[in-house]
Amino acid sequence: MNMKFHKEYLDLVLVPSGLLIMFVYHLFLLYKYVNQPHSTVMGFENNDKRIWVERIMQVDKRDVGTALTVLQSNTTAATFLASVCLTLCSLIGAWIANSSNIFFQSQLIYGDTRPIAISIKYICLLTCFLLAFSCFVQSARHFVHANYLISTPDSFVPVSSVELAVIRGGDFWSLGLRALYFALDLLLWFFGPIPMFICSLAMVMVLSYLDSNSRPLHTMGSQFHMPKRGFNL
Repeated sequence: MNMKFHKEYLDLVLVPSGLLIMFVYHLFLLYKYVNQPHSTVMGFENNDKRIWVERIMQVDKRDVGTALTVLQSNTTAATFLASVCLTLCSLIGAWIANSSNIFFQSQLIYGDTRPIAISIKYICLLTCFLLAFSCFVQSARHFVHANYLISTPDSFVPVSSVELAVIRGGDFWSLGLRALYFALDLLLWFFGPIPMFICSLAMVMVLSYLDSNSRPLHTMGSQFHMPKRGFNL
């Protein structure tokens, strides 16, 4: 078994291992999000969103403009990231179509640099960006729907409907970011399976810190108790 064999097939060991680490972590995060939402940052933020929506829908003569501004900022951010993902998808598609391109086939890359392997890398990266684009578009759609619900004049819109639209928009936003994290991981695969595997380990360690929450949940009675005369969202 020569060195060339090890170099070409190193991707078969490290790349699936790195992706498996990422998938297992996100499955564990999903389990905590469903069963112990307060222990995750997403669950903590969803609780704050519920309180925000309840205060908006319950206070009479509310300032609808402020609420719409908050939702519009989220919509703009989701639309911007969706545009970036779509642009990157177009560039990758054009790059794949250029058959004469020999970039990322340098001898300095310790891994599989055959044309079929390069094509697989491009397709995987393109898939992640397409998934991120779809998630950000859905996030913007739900935030726009929340805009309609909140700004509907003289109507009795259920609070649960607004909560569902806002929280789903946030969930799709989080899914889009996760797809970008996988895209970053796959992007390093172009420089070899070793950087990709190291990136997977480092990203899981960083995300495990960023996704965990130990703060107590906010409540309507304590954190958001304010005088009636000064609270207009």
